[in-house]
Amino acid sequence: MQRREFFKQLGAATAVAAVALPTMSFAADAKPSGPNKMSFETALNAITGGKTPVKSDKIKIKVPEIAENGAVVPVTATVDSPMTDSDYVKSIHILAGGNSNARCIDVNLTPANGKAMFSTRIKLGGTQEVSAVAVLSNGEVLIASQSVKVTIGGCG
Repeated sequence: MQRREFFKQLGAATAVAAVALPTMSFAADAKPSGPNKMSFETALNAITGGKTPVKSDKIKIKVPEIAENGAVVPVTATVDSPMTDSDYVKSIHILAGGNSNARCIDVNLTPANGKAMFSTRIKLGGTQEVSAVAVLSNGEVLIASQSVKVTIGGCG
């Protein structure tokens, strides 16, 4: 291949990429619709299989009372559990009922984790209740909630 021919093909490929990539990124920014929307009740039923969760002091959720930016709200969930082979937390879920998709994060655990806790950041569209749902190995489902006031929404 001659040098001139190589640079012609390189220029053509660059031109195609310059036009195609921004167009693809605009498509990726489109808001989700349809099956990606999930209400709090639907998410809770999907997690619990229809069981009614029990409010308990065993599960604790730590979220700031006032979040200045709803796009990055820190959340810590902790469950008091021995984390033995016979008695452990199978999963912890964070739900935000005011978002278009209430299911924020799902974390699966095993006894090897040693401690039933995790921290993350979630998006909140506005002031709302944030809930932590824990599913235990014995089938019990625990829930704890805390209200968060959001000054700048993070979902739109």
